Amino acid sequence: MDLSFNSLGLSEARVQSLEQLGFTKPTAIQAQAIPHLLSGRDVVGQAQTGTGKTAAFSLPLLEQIDPNRKGVQALILTPTRELAMQVYQAIRGFNDDRRIHILSVYGGQSIDRQIKQLRRGTQVVVGTPGRILDLLSRGELRLNDLNWLVLDEADEMLNMGFINDVEKILAQAPSERQTAFFSATMAPAIRALATKFLRSPVTITVEQPKATPTRIVQTAYMLPRGWSKSRALQPILEMEDPESAIVFVRTRRTAADLTRQLQAAGHSVDEYHGDLSQSQRERLMLRFKQQQVRWVVATDIASRGLHVDNLTHVINYDLPESVENYVHRIGRTGRAGKEGAAITLVHPLDKRKVRDIENHTRQKLEWANIPTRADIEARHLQKLKSQIEEVLVGERVASFLPIVSQLSEDYEPRTVAAAALQMAYDKIRPSQTRVEHEQSSTPKPRSRRNRPSPRRNRDSRNSVSSQSN
Repeated sequence: MDLSFNSLGLSEARVQSLEQLGFTKPTAIQAQAIPHLLSGRDVVGQAQTGTGKTAAFSLPLLEQIDPNRKGVQALILTPTRELAMQVYQAIRGFNDDRRIHILSVYGGQSIDRQIKQLRRGTQVVVGTPGRILDLLSRGELRLNDLNWLVLDEADEMLNMGFINDVEKILAQAPSERQTAFFSATMAPAIRALATKFLRSPVTITVEQPKATPTRIVQTAYMLPRGWSKSRALQPILEMEDPESAIVFVRTRRTAADLTRQLQAAGHSVDEYHGDLSQSQRERLMLRFKQQQVRWVVATDIASRGLHVDNLTHVINYDLPESVENYVHRIGRTGRAGKEGAAITLVHPLDKRKVRDIENHTRQKLEWANIPTRADIEARHLQKLKSQIEEVLVGERVASFLPIVSQLSEDYEPRTVAAAALQMAYDKIRPSQTRVEHEQSSTPKPRSRRNRPSPRRNRDSRNSVSSQSN
């Protein structure tokens, strides 16, 4: 039987509002969680990211908020600023009562502004544990009227070391409240926390196949002996030429170093990690979403709560610590029915990790060799051919026919076409691949390679080979 939001116990006004937003059929976690939450039960929900957990707790929460009371009635804890913003925006989207005020609080924002909003009256607060504790210690966030407490991405709270902070917050909340935990995995520490702070909770588990979506093509590249990852990444990027990509690395230092190398190669790329201020991260994400930056080099802080439309590639420069994080990473692409690509660089010592990933996802990664210069040249020529075929059926091509006629008086038409193709190809042909492969395949005279060149110093794109090898 197909369920509807109307059958879950939501008000008619809420259902109509959801229909206007394009929500007509609940997801599995929503169908199971919403009735229990509306009935006042505590809930422990286990489901992967992207299954609709936010709506599962937001909709019943909004149904029961009293707009005439100005105190904080609902508190949602999230592990990262990005997820806090995402949940905040989602709840605002679901809220159709202007008397209900929602506030997001996290580090990197002005705490004075957050305090002013709390004093004016806010019924729903979404925030990270650190900022919530800060506001509690100042006496600015009061939980006397709290009826709802939601812990979102509980497993990530544990991974990031926030469980002690979460316990402190739960201990300060009124005992007479409704509590919900949502988590992708259910570690023993999370179960222990639920046993301690939840009252006879209903446990909901949304079974999902471990396999990652088939619309994501997963490819692994084994590093050749003696090659660094940065050297291997360059030709892969030139071959794939991603429209938009997140390159995942393990540390902030690697993110900064790799970003500098790719920028030196002339690529549109920036770094994203915890050392950036909140305003810097927000500006970067806005530029990324607006396609002002094509690629982002990020640590795992971006693997959850980060949604970028039309992300074509996820690249695992460093393998993640867990197979779950691998699934979260590559889940950034291949969304909304579109195809995506997940590329992984594999050091020979990491082969066991790859087997663990394959066993967990029930999919085999496609192994490929690092592209050669000939491979890349052929790929770009094929791309150019496809672009020409699109132009040939367009309307503007007719305006260039007089020039072809004039040149054909002195040259063969095929030669004219070839010359035009050469001009077009030289403009789109990535210079870095040409430089890197020519340097590796064709020995240069020692005097020329070592002779300082003011022009080369000015043009950082020509110096990346030495940085990346």
